Amino acid sequence: MEGGPIALARDGDRIVIDAEERIVDLDVSTEELDKRRKEWKAPRLRYQKGTLEKYCTLVSDASHGCVTDGPI
Repeated sequence: MEGGPIALARDGDRIVIDAEERIVDLDVSTEELDKRRKEWKAPRLRYQKGTLEKYCTLVSDASHGCVTDGPI
């Protein structure tokens, strides 16, 4: 998910990992996350042409299977 909590992490933030509960979370207040989310901009794709650009543009994220079944 673009702009999820991990994308909003900054140096010095505490990241909580609980393997038993299968949770990775950012230990930052809701207010601070809201502020960061408003300021957040998606990074420019590293690859602007060729096969890797197509991959970056068309493949879904890991939580959706890394497939190209979505709309083009």
